[in-house]
Amino acid sequence: MKDIYRGSLVRLADESPEMMAKAHTQWDRDTEQHRLADSEPAQLWSEKKIKEFLEKREKNNSQSFRFAIRTLADDQLIGGVGLWVSSWSHADTWLGISIGDRRYWGKGYGTDAMRLAVQYAFVELNLRRVSLGLHAYNERALRTYQKVGFKLEGRMRGEGLRDGVRFDSLWMGILREEWLAAEASK
Repeated sequence: MKDIYRGSLVRLADESPEMMAKAHTQWDRDTEQHRLADSEPAQLWSEKKIKEFLEKREKNNSQSFRFAIRTLADDQLIGGVGLWVSSWSHADTWLGISIGDRRYWGKGYGTDAMRLAVQYAFVELNLRRVSLGLHAYNERALRTYQKVGFKLEGRMRGEGLRDGVRFDSLWMGILREEWLAAEASK
């Protein structure tokens, strides 16, 4: 059996709310990072407020599986990834990821973490579908998701507004059988 938490560049980890709050306080100062990952207006939160939010979220959701992303080479905390099971009976989940530390953008760390998260969804949670959404202007994320095997399933035209300009939202998904076929061909 292979390690379901370890990829070629990163490993999935569990971090304390204190550690994640400290990291998020730094990452959230980068408004580009925030605008790529979130639809909500950028805002600064104190480390204490983020920690309280994370602790509350952790207690109130038994259908979520969240991981910190750490590099293998130097054990740096660089982001987070989570799965939110929307329906156990339909075996569906939503996935979200953010590489908060821009020094690790565009170098394969996000792709490796995505592969681990999708593998976890299909192998460990025995789900059938993984879905995600993104802003159409986040082309780097789009390429990452396509590399992992996600297919474009929908577009909401003009759904968002940034800097006075409307943008589209994209919806993507990957099915278990598509992932298994891709894994078998490796």
